[in-house]
Amino acid sequence: MSMVFDEYGRPFIILKEQQAKARIKGIEAQKSNILAAKAISSILRTSLGPKGMDKMLVDADGDVAITNDGATILERMEVQHQVAKLLVELSQSQDNE
Repeated sequence: MSMVFDEYGRPFIILKEQQAKARIKGIEAQKSNILAAKAISSILRTSLGPKGMDKMLVDADGDVAITNDGATILERMEVQHQVAKLLVELSQSQDNE
């Protein structure tokens, strides 16, 4: 564990676990990003269009929501991949506009 400071003097702690993680680069990073975008699109595909179906969403507490709104579906998903998170943020900003 090491401590560094930003330009305003705020401390940041760098954990060894983060340092040990390998960062993917190049073609592997592109493949990972494309796979994440395809996964998001495959989830939303069946809820779009005139014959779009509703999705039943159950959260960790057991609350159930039924919707066919893509922004709502993405909002309630727990996304870990950074590109997928960007897609969720994009849908939220479009929904706000």
